[in-house]
Amino acid sequence: MNLLDFRRRSFQFDRLVELAGGPHAVFTRTETESERQLRPKLVRLTVVAPLAWVVYDEAADVLRLGRKRAGRPATEDPAVEVAAEPPEFEEDGVRWKRAPAGPAGYVYAPAELAGRLLSSEGLAELGLA
Repeated sequence: MNLLDFRRRSFQFDRLVELAGGPHAVFTRTETESERQLRPKLVRLTVVAPLAWVVYDEAADVLRLGRKRAGRPATEDPAVEVAAEPPEFEEDGVRWKRAPAGPAGYVYAPAELAGRLLSSEGLAELGLA
């Protein structure tokens, strides 16, 4: 199983990286920027989280993120275009931040690790700068 359910989207497992003192899982997804535009651009979304937070949800047959994930439902928020999402939000009891990554992408990181992961050095380590 390598699909992550996050923000009502499916992300594909990409790789493991050593960041901020431990192993982190990197998941990616490519989608259109906006379906309402005549020529929508492709946007690459990346989720980075500590490997220990990745939990298999057997009932739904997907991976989820959270420190204490035990049968909790996924977010009840409806899926929206990335540009319409707030840059900070909470999902499954974890505060998240979203930041631009490169000319056509965004990266999501836990707020408590965002200072390191979303810095120019962190983005470079992830290959997103």
